[in-house]
Amino acid sequence: MIIICCMELPAQNTRINTHEQIGWYNIFGTFKVANKVSLHTEYQWRRNDFIKSWQQSLLRVGVNYHINPRVVARLGYAWIETFPYGDIPINGLGRDFTEHRIFEMLQLNHKEGVIGISHRFMLEQRFVGRYKSALSKKEDEFPLLNRIRYMPRIQVPLKGKMNEPKSAYLALYDEIFIGFGKNVTNNIFDQNRIGILLGFQFNKIIKIEAGYLNQTIQFGRQINGQAVFQNNNGFIINTNLNLDLTGK
Repeated sequence: MIIICCMELPAQNTRINTHEQIGWYNIFGTFKVANKVSLHTEYQWRRNDFIKSWQQSLLRVGVNYHINPRVVARLGYAWIETFPYGDIPINGLGRDFTEHRIFEMLQLNHKEGVIGISHRFMLEQRFVGRYKSALSKKEDEFPLLNRIRYMPRIQVPLKGKMNEPKSAYLALYDEIFIGFGKNVTNNIFDQNRIGILLGFQFNKIIKIEAGYLNQTIQFGRQINGQAVFQNNNGFIINTNLNLDLTGK
């Protein structure tokens, strides 16, 4: 005789999910200094509760080499301050922390009819500040965390042609972040961002775009053996400046 026993096991929740409302206010500048060389600058003022409190401050600079009209390579540096925002801070002690970052980027651009398509690949060497103990007054460790990013973006003109003065467009993008290396533990999947933007090209120098932003972050630490995922929804506003300093 065969006896089959069925037991109902309690479901185990292996994730902690938090939700925040964010607002990102960004300015990007590209300054052409030679035939194939330009300087990249940006500052991102990232806020929680849409605008009430800090999420992050990000300053990034770099040098672009325009291999041809469709391919751009960039080498740069970023300085980031992350603050203890939301229900569960990213830092386990509930403190702000500094990150110094070196990055390499390759961007490919092409068109399919009136649709503009770009693929951005980034490799980052991140030196992220940590506190050895609760008694530490400031970060006393900066371990190296490696990360790779990939962002496809589609841009469709709504009025006029692509990058034409006084033209409107719709842009969609998705960017995934993957961590790797010996110091990356709980968050090989680091984060993902989805953006839906409405933009307007005023002239050759300035364009502004704004829209919806979704950001999903997996923390690099666990709480009681559970992975922590932060789901952020809000809006983003970008101001883009493009200046030719060569005098041509």
